[in-house]
Amino acid sequence: MILAFDTYYFNDKAKTVCLSFKDWFNEKPFEIYSETIPCIEEYVSGEFYRRELPNIISLMSKIDKAVIELIIVDGFVYLNDENKFGLGAYLHEKLNKQIPIIGVAKRTFATIEKNKVDVYRGKSKNPLFVTSIGIELKLAAKKIKEMEGEYRIPTLLKELDKLTREI
Repeated sequence: MILAFDTYYFNDKAKTVCLSFKDWFNEKPFEIYSETIPCIEEYVSGEFYRRELPNIISLMSKIDKAVIELIIVDGFVYLNDENKFGLGAYLHEKLNKQIPIIGVAKRTFATIEKNKVDVYRGKSKNPLFVTSIGIELKLAAKKIKEMEGEYRIPTLLKELDKLTREI
């Protein structure tokens, strides 16, 4: 099972949604998990994981970890080319390095060049920025490129974003 996580912040709460799917070509999720909890940490540039990670871990407690093949997060695995941890790397550590993580970001991070792949999908001139841990970076980028959908953002990730914003 592949999981994709995203969190949306509103007022003093964080809504985290997880879509599970069986293969990279799905256009509809197999299952949807959702949880809204009070925000604990304020956003700090370069320390996004402090705010996001507790929400993902909390929601993951509802999911059988034995069936998880890979996790996609909205964000970066690494923040620079010296492997400074981002959300994805911290999640990988928290999961005892047992589950590969792919980070997919819509905006680049200025300090990272070699640890990311720009993925162009559809006719978009704007790439998605893919990083990974526990899975080879070029393979991770290929998987994101192959996901269902003809536009820049794969259908399932677009649906995930939409669901997080529904209050």
